[in-house]
Amino acid sequence: MAGPLNGVRVLDLTNVLSGPFCCHQLAHMGAEVIKIETPGSGDLARQLGADPQLNRAKMGVSFLAQNAGKQSVTINLKSEEGKEVFRRLVKTADVVVENYRPGVMQRLGFDFDTLKTLQPELVYCAISGFGQQGELRELPAYDQIIQGMSGVMSITGDEAAAPLRVGYPIADTIGGITAAFAIAAALARQPRREATFIDVSMLEATLATMGWAVSNYLIAGQQPKPMGNENITASPSGAFRTANGLLNIAANKQEQFEALCRVVGRPELIVDTRFSERQARLTHRFELKQELENALAAQSADAWWPLLTQAGIPSGPVLSVPDALDHPQISERGMIARFDDCPGVGRDIRVVRTGFKINGATPAVDAPPPRLSQDTQRVLTSLGFTQHEIDALRESGAI
Repeated sequence: MAGPLNGVRVLDLTNVLSGPFCCHQLAHMGAEVIKIETPGSGDLARQLGADPQLNRAKMGVSFLAQNAGKQSVTINLKSEEGKEVFRRLVKTADVVVENYRPGVMQRLGFDFDTLKTLQPELVYCAISGFGQQGELRELPAYDQIIQGMSGVMSITGDEAAAPLRVGYPIADTIGGITAAFAIAAALARQPRREATFIDVSMLEATLATMGWAVSNYLIAGQQPKPMGNENITASPSGAFRTANGLLNIAANKQEQFEALCRVVGRPELIVDTRFSERQARLTHRFELKQELENALAAQSADAWWPLLTQAGIPSGPVLSVPDALDHPQISERGMIARFDDCPGVGRDIRVVRTGFKINGATPAVDAPPPRLSQDTQRVLTSLGFTQHEIDALRESGAI
């Protein structure tokens, strides 16, 4: 299937996660993504992950996870020769994505105002921790920092455990997918008669996804607090202990609550004045939870789940990552890509694709994550560089 971004050329100058995740989405939508890396070292993610051998080979798991389908070209953007190579590439590009700290691209001579003179319809996306303006703009920011400063950590966990970080780099990921959305929107504006500058703040992007928690404070004056596995808006809604394992139950509607009481053999709870109405259940949520867990102790989570589902009560098991990946709902929908005998890795690898289908088909890329600089020769040749010029650039350290 030809992706909706087929024919779009993206120059990916990003490192580690937020930017690579952005360009990972664009590649799966059909864009040609050329990853510009530093000669010799490349993206720091090449050295990150749970397999030390792959880290030493500069094919770390963290890199493999976000870079399938991309091309790798190494350019020294600090050398004059390397700068000229990059300028020629920009003239052929539709999009440039970078996640340097604000000011770095300007010091390199490649700020938006400069690059748009080379490509007047360029979409330029800058991803940073705090955005291009403001008193914190020049500070370095990793996911952990943004999770803390956005308030995410303050509402994660329960009163005894919070603040806690979310168990994966959620702020980096949100920043990346926000950037991909903004880039796709800019590309959709046709005809594009002028260049577009997109300024993505990971801090603001993360806050934007906290709409309910933020709005409860902005509009209702209620300061968000950590609720553990409880749903702040409804009860009974959360994770419940059973005879064996946790079971998530979200009986958010009156009819779902009443059905739950009947399934677990406690119909008298329906008319109990502590629980009979929605607001009463919120007030007495922990009393209700105890009553339900006493009933759920009769069977395991695996036994209760189909019974609740059959009664129309939203519920589901609490799975480990391996269990989630092995579940047929994931394994049979094409979510996982497999690359046999991945170059630079020496074995088969599996990585995730995107979370959607288009006309019933899962967006996919044909090529595995690239070895460092594997496409430099071919891309420079396509730009019109002769073999003698490429050899000279390599000898000087420009590529």
